[in-house]
Amino acid sequence: MSVYDHGFARVTGAVPIVSIADPATNTERTVELVRAAADDGAALVVFPELGLCGYSIDDLFHQDAVIDACLTGLASIVEASRGLRPVITVGLPMRVGDGLYNCAAVVHDGGILGIVPKSYLPNYREFYEQRFFAAARDAPVTTATVLGQQVPFGADLIFEATDVEGFSVHVEICEDGWVPIPPSTWAALAGATVLVNLSGSPVTVGKEGYRKALCTSHSARCVAAHVYVAAGFGESTTDLAWDGDALISENGTLLARSDLFAMDAAMITADIDLDRLRQERMRMISLRDQVGDFADELKPLRRIRFTLGPDTTLGSDTAAGSDTAAGDILRREVPRFPFVPADSADRDARCREVGNIQVQGLAARLRATGIDKIAIGVSGGLDSTLALLVAVDTFDRLGLPRENILAYTMPGFATGTATLRRAHVLMDTLGVSGSEIDIRPSCEQMLADLGHPYAAGEKVYDVTFENVQAGERTSHLFRLANHHGAIVLGTGDLSELALGWCTYGVGDQMSHYNVNSSVPKTLIQHLIRWMIATGAYSAETTEVLTEILDDVISPELVPAGDDGRIQSTEDTVGPYELHDFFLYYVTRFGYRPDKVAYLASQAWGDRDRGAWSELIGDDRRNQYDTDTIRHWLGVFLKRFMGNQFKRSAMPNGPKIGSGGSLSPRGDWRSPSDASARVWLDAL
Repeated sequence: MSVYDHGFARVTGAVPIVSIADPATNTERTVELVRAAADDGAALVVFPELGLCGYSIDDLFHQDAVIDACLTGLASIVEASRGLRPVITVGLPMRVGDGLYNCAAVVHDGGILGIVPKSYLPNYREFYEQRFFAAARDAPVTTATVLGQQVPFGADLIFEATDVEGFSVHVEICEDGWVPIPPSTWAALAGATVLVNLSGSPVTVGKEGYRKALCTSHSARCVAAHVYVAAGFGESTTDLAWDGDALISENGTLLARSDLFAMDAAMITADIDLDRLRQERMRMISLRDQVGDFADELKPLRRIRFTLGPDTTLGSDTAAGSDTAAGDILRREVPRFPFVPADSADRDARCREVGNIQVQGLAARLRATGIDKIAIGVSGGLDSTLALLVAVDTFDRLGLPRENILAYTMPGFATGTATLRRAHVLMDTLGVSGSEIDIRPSCEQMLADLGHPYAAGEKVYDVTFENVQAGERTSHLFRLANHHGAIVLGTGDLSELALGWCTYGVGDQMSHYNVNSSVPKTLIQHLIRWMIATGAYSAETTEVLTEILDDVISPELVPAGDDGRIQSTEDTVGPYELHDFFLYYVTRFGYRPDKVAYLASQAWGDRDRGAWSELIGDDRRNQYDTDTIRHWLGVFLKRFMGNQFKRSAMPNGPKIGSGGSLSPRGDWRSPSDASARVWLDAL
């Protein structure tokens, strides 16, 4: 198995050292990098604009000796490509008819798939390309004779692999990507998924940030991968400088970037997710609408089909300390926590934004109802703690007294002394109206009415025993809200909704409004860690928040066993960090189970690979083998498909993230009686 078996394609940007006006030397360096990319399993390798002679040779472009030497160099590259997998794009000047064109030659396995001339020639400031070249629109032909063979010629070529689904390449050159409507925009609408830009761009102050913004935003707007490679060391410094900037982007995300101003040859590599691009385009009806609007303009684009060929370079040797094959390791970051950035600056911004969304949602609901009080159950666990903190922030911003937050802790048969104490400390230190209601008498009455064995003294702790307690808490909250003119603030999170780990109806599934309904468990943990790190709370509150993070996640509905072990949610349903990972990729992208398992193995298979948030201690940095991942993915799929009925009736709550909503009125609409078989069979 390799990355290609899971819907990825490996692409490479190569920046050789340039020897000015010396195509023979540049050809040798190009071939070396092509072979290195082929050995690395690349499907595509991209070189800079006019890389066979150098971008900065000015009037030497018109010297027949240079033009002929470039063509000889191209012949050597074509021959060297024989038997190699990658598609190669190299830049050179080329005569076609009476014109000289700034071209990209697209080479594969001993042949030329096509020649792409530059469409837009800059002729301002330091650029004088119209002095040297004709533009693509000026060409009177659609084919050209190159090295004795007729090949497609034009800016309207899309190169499609027949054996790698979704690998469809369009090539443009430098300025083509800087105009308001780049040629690659039309190609993307016509189905191109990998947009390539060969560039000779010199560097000036501020251009580094502009290039990044240009490339990533273009990949986002076109829902495509984008490979950009600029000229580097060796170009003439008569009046300019060159930084060898190379970037690989995917749908707005920067996957890889070269070290700028390197004085050696450089390569960057990333595995682009063709499945992701396909899924995004399939979902974006607005994109399909625009395809329809311009169908007549798109139909003439020419499709050049080729067979990429089998991959023989990505081996199956197992990497040390991991059950992931070395050749199967992705060249891209797969975050362990897809809902939370590991980088501290990004995480701070994300956590602040999540909090603002929750607060705004609750504030708007209170204003709309004209109600200025809430009733909330506080257990001393993660979810109710976050909801309480959000409520406090909301009331502060609205200028409402914190006493209007009616917080109740309601101990049951299995409530621990530690969690009960934490609930009281939170309520006291935050200045809300805190109360304790012992639900055991009402639960005992209910169990007796039911004729449950527990009422006769038997230690039967079944689902009825658990749900009676969950139901009593919710029933009390609703009646308390009636009594005090308040709304019930829900506390259950997205992860519990996904797994169905909540009591339906008269239970924790129900509330008047739920600020946590789109927040997964792992994000709640990160939010509380972040809140601690901000120093926003008193020492006593902070100490309790830390205890809550360190404690076992438990509904505390079943008394501890003879060994003293308390009920653990994750012992029953599995690790939330895995389930949140599964949830993101199943609902956000619709991936097949085998791909979800593969991605989970990339993220969680080796604790020493990939970035961790510094807020997560070493003792919580877990790893899981493939069998464990597949087991819990099976559990997730069964529970997720089997509990849609709970989500179909879920209360209102604000959507937090693009992969984080199961509202039947928003992102996730599914029948309540669908079978999980197709996913389990695929797994």
